[in-house]
Amino acid sequence: MLEALFLGLVQGLTEFIPVSSSAHIRIVGELLPNASDPGAAFTAITQIGTELAVLLYFRKDILKIIRAWITRDGSPEARLGTLIIIGSLPIVALGYLGQDYITNHFRSLWIVATTLILFGLILGFADRIGKREKTLDVLNSKDGIAYGLAQSLALIPGVSRSGATIALGRFLGYKREAALRYSFLLAIPAVFGSGLYEFNAAMEDSTVSAYSMPEILAATVVAFVVGYSVIAWLMKFIATKTFTPFVIYRVVLGCALLIALATGALSAQ
Repeated sequence: MLEALFLGLVQGLTEFIPVSSSAHIRIVGELLPNASDPGAAFTAITQIGTELAVLLYFRKDILKIIRAWITRDGSPEARLGTLIIIGSLPIVALGYLGQDYITNHFRSLWIVATTLILFGLILGFADRIGKREKTLDVLNSKDGIAYGLAQSLALIPGVSRSGATIALGRFLGYKREAALRYSFLLAIPAVFGSGLYEFNAAMEDSTVSAYSMPEILAATVVAFVVGYSVIAWLMKFIATKTFTPFVIYRVVLGCALLIALATGALSAQ
């Protein structure tokens, strides 16, 4: 239970910043006394906690989007609601079709280390050249689908859902705050869908995770509480700062992981 609670803390701390929560859950799981991969199911279910934090923090925005979308009033919020649905389709399709690879092949620590470094550098480059002009009011279908494709890369541990979507948003010229806000909103359908699917699977088969369902649920509560605090901090941080600290952290962590794997200190599988 203590391990699960600690992993819930890790999930809450890393879900929203662009460093990949799934990579951290994978790495930290190997360093705990249990020394095992917590499993994709553990990650997906605990992400429900962090997404509940998103619902709470952005509740006014979300309610405004839902009302506008239902009434079809032609406002930017109504269009945003449609684009969130459209942008969620790629990860739903790829997640369903690639379920075996996601669960059994993408969780190698060699892949995690490589993606941490590669997508960290991509994020840094995108943030540096981004024009910082666009807001979500001008988001169109083309950009919405592009965001969705970027989000689907997060199926690979180490990429980071927020990192991939923020990098794409910066490449497209969106302001940091706009890219981050849409990243949060776009993740809601995908994370809840994945989490509930894995929850059902875990109820039917206890072997999908190294932890029991009560332990996973306790970790989910911790992830919710910590995640809410992280959102509030990150929105203020991004208003005046760049993503450079996260880029440096990703590269250093990825290199350290490669060294640990090369020297046999950690096993890739």
